[in-house]
Amino acid sequence: MNAGDTVFVLISAALVMLMTPGLALFYGGMVRSKNILGTLMQSFVILGIITVEWVLWGYTMSFGPDHGGLIGGLNMFALNGVGMAPSPDYGSTIPQLAFMIFQCMFAIITPALIAGAFAERMKFSAFILFTLLWATFVYNPLCHWVWGVGGWMGKLGALDFAGGTVVHISSGISALAAALLVGRRLGYGTTAFIPHNLPMTLTGAALLWFGWFGFNAGSALAANGLAASAFVVTHIASAVGALSWIIFEWIHRGKPTTLGVASGAVAGLVAITPASGFVGPMSSIAIGFLAGAFCYGGVLLKTRLGYDDSLDVVGIHGVGGTWGALATGLFASTEINPAGANGLFFGNPVQLWIQFVSVIATMVFAFVMTLIILKVVDKVVGLRITEDEERMGMDTSIHNEAGYTY
Repeated sequence: MNAGDTVFVLISAALVMLMTPGLALFYGGMVRSKNILGTLMQSFVILGIITVEWVLWGYTMSFGPDHGGLIGGLNMFALNGVGMAPSPDYGSTIPQLAFMIFQCMFAIITPALIAGAFAERMKFSAFILFTLLWATFVYNPLCHWVWGVGGWMGKLGALDFAGGTVVHISSGISALAAALLVGRRLGYGTTAFIPHNLPMTLTGAALLWFGWFGFNAGSALAANGLAASAFVVTHIASAVGALSWIIFEWIHRGKPTTLGVASGAVAGLVAITPASGFVGPMSSIAIGFLAGAFCYGGVLLKTRLGYDDSLDVVGIHGVGGTWGALATGLFASTEINPAGANGLFFGNPVQLWIQFVSVIATMVFAFVMTLIILKVVDKVVGLRITEDEERMGMDTSIHNEAGYTY
């Protein structure tokens, strides 16, 4: 084992953990004041739900011995055999426990991202049940497909350094399914849903940006040059994404907004995630710039199509994750990471096709499975709060609390 690598991965895990409370603030500032606690609660309770799920069966389903390229076996149920010794397959210089807890933080934030699509209207009981089922039947298999030894996407050659398909496309497409099935908020299309606290949203975006260094650089699983490269391109893409978004917003709407610069920064982070361990700084500029443009367009698209994705999960994570995965097939270079592959712009057009296949497979699987899970949850506990509860707000009707006292 290497002490430096172990410390680096543990610190990275702590940074990724902070991203979920950061997401709570990012989302919380965008909802109405009567729903602030209900929105914060969703992210915080996931820290508990998914930690238990991951320790008991999530980790072994994701990284256990392969079964047909589709799922890991239950050999490591309840962390059986997962201890302080390194794993030859997952970070050979760090304790397997360090790898396990690092990956746990990824499993936590992914379903939390989906919550932005049905913000302000889902039952808390439905949210808990949906989160548990989605993690088990969507996240864990996808994780094994891409990162587990023997997973079919990994064997195909799909490149996903830190979670473009596993985290962002899966959550973005699942968010679309949820927005369609749960339905619109009361008054959608006729009432202005104005964010109640944009300073909170900016604070959340800053924490996401900060934690994302652990997300991407930590995925090198070692304190080495690849981690440094992933760190640098992560920052560049986020910075360029923030600028790109407000440029297009300024041209389109006449004014640059604080919500726009925060959204653009997150869009850049999303898009660079799968590519972060395979591309250089100049490529990250292109990825970040187009992420701002594509994701801004993706957010505008929801008004034309009429679905109520409350906090733009589809536009940012779905569109940004898709662009990032495809961009990896364009800009990847073995000069950055010899363990990867060259992309189209470095003489290997096949890699772009492999990335395309992985994107489509992730979309279809996540969308169909999410619809099925939501149908089950609706039958068991019902999906939505009542109209009176929605008018009152989740804070009072669900949690019997108030975020603010006037």
